Amino acid sequence: MSKVLKLIFGDPNKKLLADLRRDVDRINGLEACMEALSDEALRGKTVEFKERLSHGDSLEDLVHEAFAVVREAARRTLGQRHFDVQLIGGLALHRGQIAEMKTGEGKTLTSTLALYTNALREQGCHLVTVNDYLARRDAIWMGQVFYFLGLSVGCIQHEGGFLYDPTFRRGEEALDEVQTDLQRAQTGGFHVREDFLRPISRKEAYGADITYGTNNQFGFDYLRDNMAPMVEQCVMRELHYAIVDEVDSILIDEARTPLIISAPAQESGDLYGRFTKIVADLRENEH
Repeated sequence: MSKVLKLIFGDPNKKLLADLRRDVDRINGLEACMEALSDEALRGKTVEFKERLSHGDSLEDLVHEAFAVVREAARRTLGQRHFDVQLIGGLALHRGQIAEMKTGEGKTLTSTLALYTNALREQGCHLVTVNDYLARRDAIWMGQVFYFLGLSVGCIQHEGGFLYDPTFRRGEEALDEVQTDLQRAQTGGFHVREDFLRPISRKEAYGADITYGTNNQFGFDYLRDNMAPMVEQCVMRELHYAIVDEVDSILIDEARTPLIISAPAQESGDLYGRFTKIVADLRENEH
């Protein structure tokens, strides 16, 4: 039956890809213009986009130009230029769809396109990944692109929040860790060390334009915020846009393990017995 329907109405995936390829052609048509811009002029595009949004333009009005800006920024900072297949993946993510990409097709770089575009609303974007190491690595790696374009990048870890800052170094203790790394490398226990992540509060990390973290960190922070007695103690802001890396693992496999959080009772359990006696004397619509 499905084959018959495809013969009559056509393959919906082919129609979708054809539509996306037309968008890619428009992005490619802007490449020469972006290459001609100075670093300062290219960085100024972020301010221009935000002003256009404030004057009534939608993200769809500037998505092609925004993608072209990110591609050029990645070429200048990372030496990596987005291929057409990555532009297609980025467009799908921007539309809230799932993009399946093969190993080696550059998922990490692909995500920068949709993250940058949606971060222009200044409401925050999340990149949900599978472990703390990848969250740190990607915040530092892709943070170069976003920092170049004037956006801030946060990272949520078990020990707290961090902000990507290319001028930050961990200090003299980092020199000792280099020697430790060399020793551990010989035994197969290599210790990952990163500079460029400035320690900040979790709330400040969530206040960044783009925040990297794991599903567990985001999930538990959401639960803790819902248990906070005062709004000032909440760390997350209103949820806006997120990209989920390894979506099948996080939303299917990892979803089998619930996130459970608890808090100590604030009052004695004897209050329940006292309230039970009081309720017996209450009258409907009067008390």
